[in-house]
Formats: sequence, C-alpha cells, structure tokens
Amino acid sequence: MIEKFKTIMQKGTAEIEEKKSRFIADIFYVQNVEEAEACIQKVKKRYFDARHHCYAYRIIEENGVKEKQSDDGEPSGTAGGPMLNILLRNDLCQVLVVVTRYFGGTLLGTGGLARAYSEATLQAIQNSKIVKQELGYEIELTIDYKDLEKFKFYCHKKGICITNTKYETNVTCNIEVNFEEKEELITEKQRDVQIIKYAVLREKYIKGKIENT
Repeated sequence: MIEKFKTIMQKGTAEIEEKKSRFIADIFYVQNVEEAEACIQKVKKRYFDARHHCYAYRIIEENGVKEKQSDDGEPSGTAGGPMLNILLRNDLCQVLVVVTRYFGGTLLGTGGLARAYSEATLQAIQNSKIVKQELGYEIELTIDYKDLEKFKFYCHKKGICITNTKYETNVTCNIEVNFEEKEELITEKQRDVQIIKYAVLREKYIKGKIENT
C-alpha cells in the first residue's frame, strides 16, 4: 500500500488552441477505475461532436498503481502517453485527465500533437489544487457540548478535517487524521478537552496540505 502521494483537491479545466484545433482538458479526482471510466463517458457525452477524447489515469489499487492511457484515434504515442507522463512527472495518483480535441482542419504532426496534449494537461493541473494524500484513519469520538468550540478550534489549528457531527446527548464527531495526529489527539487533548470515548473506524487515504494555489 502506498503511504503518501499527491492528488488534486477538485476538478480542473483548461483550453488551448493550436492551428485552429481546440484542446479542452478536464482533470478529475477519482477513487477507482469504475469512477474513472464513468467520468470518461460523461466527457464524451458532453462533447459528443468532438473527434477525439484522449485520456490517462493513475489509480491506486491493492496490488499497486493502475495506469491506463488512450490516444483515441490520434497517431500512436501522441496523446495518451504524453498525458500519462505528465501525471508521472507530477507524482499524481487518483487522477484522471481527459483532453477533448476539436479538429481545426490543419494537421499538427506527431510532435505538435504531443506538445498540445501535454500543454493542455499541464494547464489543467495548474488550474486545480494539488494536495498531499496519505494513509491515515477515520476516528469517531464523543465529547461534551461545552468542549465543542475548543475542539473545533483545535482541529482548525491542526488542519484536521471534521467530516461529520452528530448532536445527541453528547456530540459525536468523525475526523480524519494521520498517525501522528491520532497519537497527539488522544494524549494531548485529554488534558484540554474531555474525550468521553473514541474508536478508530478504518484506515483510509486522507488529504493534507495544499501544494499550489
């Protein structure tokens, strides 16, 4: 299992033009191959009148990273391969990029195509937020109402994501933490906020610090 990698926070788009051909790039955060394939079909449906929908993705599976690319009718090695290389050079996983081409009537040649698909991919990445993603934990913990604001402030200060809050007799919060944050939370916060009970629900990939803005 890969412990740390980079991914995107949210969908990004970009559009460039080369000799009247339009290259529209869409980059997505995807969690599995099925989600990636569904996004590809949505892009094809949206731009149904385009000639090419080239794509590349890198997705973490149990036995490693699944990589796939497609030139979708462009000359071999001029689209999907260069796009996949961009993802590799940027250490991106859980990411799909689709570049749709509207042909402008002028042939670009293999070098021109590779440059255009690469540039569209790079611009889409630059227009999205890059974050670190690492293996961590989802924790459910229960606190008293009087400690809620102090706990929320602590999480904000530490960059800990509260994914769900339930208001019952006490307050139950679901949070995402890495190993160090989990250990610090249980030891340090018991002296500041009373944690009535807590449970580690599962291991999961969590998003961390933003790399670009």
